[in-house]
This record gives sequence, structure tokens and C-alpha cells, in this order.
Amino acid sequence: MPKPRFVKRGEIIEIRIQDYAFGGKGIGKIKNDQGEFVVFVPNTLPGQLVKAQVKKASQSFAECKLLDVLEPSEDELELPYQEIPGAPYIKLPIQKQHFYKKKSTLELFKRIGKVENIEGLFDEFITSPSTFHYRNKMEYAFSAIGYDHEAKTDIDEFTLGFKKRGTWWCGDDLKKDSGLFDKEVEDKLSQIKQYCEGSGLDPWHGPKKTGFFRFLVVRKSFKTDKLLFNLVTTSGDLPKFDLGAFSEFLSTLFNERVAGLLHTINDDVADRTIATTGELSLVSGDDKIVEDLLGLNFEISMKSFFQTNPKSAEKLYSKVIEYAFEKKETIDNNIVLDLFCGTGTIGQILASKSENAQIVGVDIIESAIENAKENAIRNNIEGVKFYAADVGKFLKEHPQYQGKIQTIILDPARAGIAPKTLKKIIDLGAERMVYVSCNPATQARDIEQLSNAGYNITKFSLVDQFPHTAHIESVVLLER
Repeated sequence: MPKPRFVKRGEIIEIRIQDYAFGGKGIGKIKNDQGEFVVFVPNTLPGQLVKAQVKKASQSFAECKLLDVLEPSEDELELPYQEIPGAPYIKLPIQKQHFYKKKSTLELFKRIGKVENIEGLFDEFITSPSTFHYRNKMEYAFSAIGYDHEAKTDIDEFTLGFKKRGTWWCGDDLKKDSGLFDKEVEDKLSQIKQYCEGSGLDPWHGPKKTGFFRFLVVRKSFKTDKLLFNLVTTSGDLPKFDLGAFSEFLSTLFNERVAGLLHTINDDVADRTIATTGELSLVSGDDKIVEDLLGLNFEISMKSFFQTNPKSAEKLYSKVIEYAFEKKETIDNNIVLDLFCGTGTIGQILASKSENAQIVGVDIIESAIENAKENAIRNNIEGVKFYAADVGKFLKEHPQYQGKIQTIILDPARAGIAPKTLKKIIDLGAERMVYVSCNPATQARDIEQLSNAGYNITKFSLVDQFPHTAHIESVVLLER
């Protein structure tokens, strides 16, 4: 007979968190006559007593969804910001956040990447220059369902803010600065909500899939302090809403800071900002803002991918350049392959630091490559070529680069690199690789395959791009 499960799927439990695992999973334990069982609850801290719902249960462990923090950790501090789900560790001193991130990531490389001596290879932990107000983009959601924190129940209410923790249908008003984005925008968000509510049009109702107002997206330039707004609505009641008047209202709130207002029609029933149908149109002002990274200028549209914490990104890219140039002879007069290059930031910085290298950037997203080409022209960067292509196919279609590539920069998406693609990259025979990752778990997996192919880690650094979250970026230098 199989052993009974110690908790059941859907069950709501209260548990004290005792430890921290990679990715922000708090670890609790349940002891009974069957033994000791492990419970994982994301976005929790050691010392907290939490209420959680079991999402997956086995005979030895359970994975849960956090519903509420009943008692704080003794490490937590009181702060003047409104708590939001996107910053679960904001009350934890930043030094403690760094401790947990480093410890859990090194353990991950030992367990998944089979790198036993990872502590001896560790270079440095790079902190974010700004602990608060570091983000340059935020998405706020409208909802027809709010939450009464005193009664602890859902209510019918026009809200603008974020989803209540642990729900997809319930909104929670942002009434003041969250400590992550622009203080003026967030302190005045309630006035934007009042304006929209005063139109008489409904916010999005998640369960019913109806409503007009869906999202308000705001981008900020740290270089110019300008703000770019995007109002996302459905199309049905659009003739009843004056977008021009809304643009004028934003200008009265933020004056010369407003760079422009865009409008997106999103009639998809899926609850996401990026619409697969509909269109993006400019209502007033400019459709782009300008940001600066390491002396280079980048135009950012509402759809552009750009580092969310640009000041920390400068530190990240500086570490990539340092690793790439550690053996300058592998850069100068050689081809550097920048794979998964996005808008080509790393490639352009590399090209600006070397007179003789030829940088080849490759990414499957055509719009990103177009942005990369435009930015290279704007910054007068020569010696760099960009290709919109699947990485695996590109390596086949351009045999002229075979045997000439000494350094490869890898910066894949969170899923890491597909094994077949990684095999093709290995077959290029480059001497060195600099692997940048926003997900060390998949990076550690890929490191094992690279190690089996003869590439060993010589240096390893962590960069805190997202204070108050579980996210950490890693930069690894590998040599054959």
C-alpha cells in the first residue's frame, strides 16, 4: 500500500518558514507520526508564519501558494512604502537579501551544475546602485473586483494597482509609493484611477472577461526623467472615452515630464498586457524615450525590451566586458559572436571598446534586431553586424564564421539554451564563453553540458538587478 500524503491538494495550511531555497522558496517542515515533510512556499522568509494553499503534494514534500503572512520575520523592518506582491522581500534588510541570494545560487551550481568548487571560483556579488525606485517600467492593472483588507473578502470595486497576492481575479489599489518605481507616478496613481472611474466606463472584470480599462503601462527614462504612458483598453466603448482629454489630464499631473501617450486595443480574453490582436497607436507626444548605458544612447519604445534597472545593468555589462577582455588577444582581430543579443547592447559596448574586433549579434526577434541596428547607427558604432535568425540555423547558414570565433557571449532567455543549440555552439570551438543569465537554474543545467564538452568555469559573479525579489543575474566566464 502506498504511504498516504501528509497534506492534500487544495488544503489550506499554516506553517512557520525555517529556511530559504533558490528562487525565493521558503522552506517549512511538518512533523507527524508519518515522519518529517518539507513544504515549499514561494516569496516567504525564514521566521514568517504564513497561510498557504497546497498546489502539489507528494509523499515527501508539498508545493504551496502563499495566501497571507500571519506573522512577520524578526528580520523585517518597517518601511514607508505600500507593500505589493512584486516586492516580497522589501522589508528584509538588503544585506540579508544578498546573503540568501548568494547562498542559494551557489548551492544550485553545486547540485545542478555539478560544480563542487564554486566558492573558490566566485568573483564578486555586485549590488544594485539603487535599492529603491530603481525600475524604469511598471504595469498597473485595472480591475472590477477589489479587496477589503479589514473584512478579508472580495468586493465589487474599481481598482488600479496590482493583483492581490495569490489571486488572478482580484485587484488591489496602489494608493502610494511602492518603493520600486517612480515616486511621483505612484503617489498620483489614485488620481489617474479617479479620472478613469469618473468616465463611467468599467474596469476589466477577470471572471466575466468584460470591461473597458485594462492596463496602464509607464516607462521612465533615468537620463531625461521623461515618462511614456500606454493606456490599454478594449475596443467596444472606445468612442465614449476621450483619449485627447486623458492626455491633457496626464500633462496637468506631470507637466513637462510627459514624453507621450500611446493607446493599445486589447480584446484578448487572456489577462496580459501584450495583445496578440489589436493595435498600438500614438495619441500625443513622442512614442519613444531615450536612455543612456555606459555612454551609449538607446531609444526605447513601449514594445522594446530594455533592462528594467539600467544603473545595475551598467554594472552587469561592465562585468561581461571585463570577462570578455580578460584575454584581449581573443577579442582583437577576431570575431566575437553575441548570441541571443536582443537589442544589441552588449555587442555595441564591446565594439566601442575594441578597434579591431568584429562583433556579430544574433537574435530570433526581428524587431529587437531592427532596434539594434538603429541604435548602432545612432551611437556611430562600427564593426558590428546584426542578424535576425534562429541561433541554431544561423550557425549553419553562415559557415564563413567557422574557425574564426574565439569568444562567444551568451545571454539567453529564462529557459536557457536548448541542448541541440548548445551542441552547435560548442562545435564552433571558441576558446572562451561569457554566459549571462537571468535564471541561474537553467544556466547551471547548461554549465554541466559545457563542462562535459571541456569548458570549465574560471570566474563567476552575481548581479542584483532586482532588489526585494528572488531574482538574481549571474555572469560566468568559461574557458576551454
